[in-house]
Amino acid sequence: MPAHESRPTIHIPGTTSHTIAPRAGRHRREGTLRYLKAGTGAPLVLLHTVRTQAEHFRLLIPLIADHYTVYALDLPGMGYSEIVSGASYDEPAMRAGVERLLTELDLHDVTLVGESMGAVLALTTAADLPERVRRVVAVNTYDFRGGIARSSLLARVVVSGVLAPGVGPVIAGVEPKPALTKILQGGLGDKTALREDYVDELLQVGARPGYPTVARAVYQALPSLIAARSRYPEIKAPIHLVYGEKDWSRPSDRQANKELLPAGDFTQVPKAGHFITLERPDVLADLLNAVA
Repeated sequence: MPAHESRPTIHIPGTTSHTIAPRAGRHRREGTLRYLKAGTGAPLVLLHTVRTQAEHFRLLIPLIADHYTVYALDLPGMGYSEIVSGASYDEPAMRAGVERLLTELDLHDVTLVGESMGAVLALTTAADLPERVRRVVAVNTYDFRGGIARSSLLARVVVSGVLAPGVGPVIAGVEPKPALTKILQGGLGDKTALREDYVDELLQVGARPGYPTVARAVYQALPSLIAARSRYPEIKAPIHLVYGEKDWSRPSDRQANKELLPAGDFTQVPKAGHFITLERPDVLADLLNAVA
């Protein structure tokens, strides 16, 4: 992390922070990536949701670090990974960031765990790198139309505003704490699972120079997550689909993925919403530790 950059306000016990150096990509420069590392054992990579970062897994990491070497990645341009002017944030570009982590650290026998957008990236990375991926746990896969706009009226208004021509960049740069809190709570069955210090951390990241451009680009790229479903049948690794009972996905969305991945396991978490990592990390830890 460059010296002038702000630093995380949340520290997860047992974790250390690391970076992967930038490189020249196929179309443009790919920036520095930041990740957290903890634990011992076979590698497990955590991939976060839209508008969050590695600290999204603050409650899960301590529960699995005795069984895995955990790598929690800040996806390109998000968290404290570098913001590169003109970068793409569509699914293939974000997947390239995940694949850099696996290849530059030379990770094998990897368990990929992603939530929301991260779940899609876990699945498509497994399709690309079958020789490195041991299994995939995809939590509330964000590959359906509507997405966060199904959360609440406020979320629909904000996302529509961010995507609007002209005023979109301005709206993307205005993020009042009460509004962000309300939108995130729309992804929780248990609203108290959203901690105030986590919201403060997200707001600090959101104030980084260039971040509003990233946020808008990510929302604009969401259709590419839907298109990525075409890659699912290529996956050779075992897959476990996990959904919160109150996730934004509809039963038809979940059934469509079960049909695309007929050999996969399926778990539905009662009363949980979209951010299972925040409200029921114990469920994910039990599932992961049982197959470590």
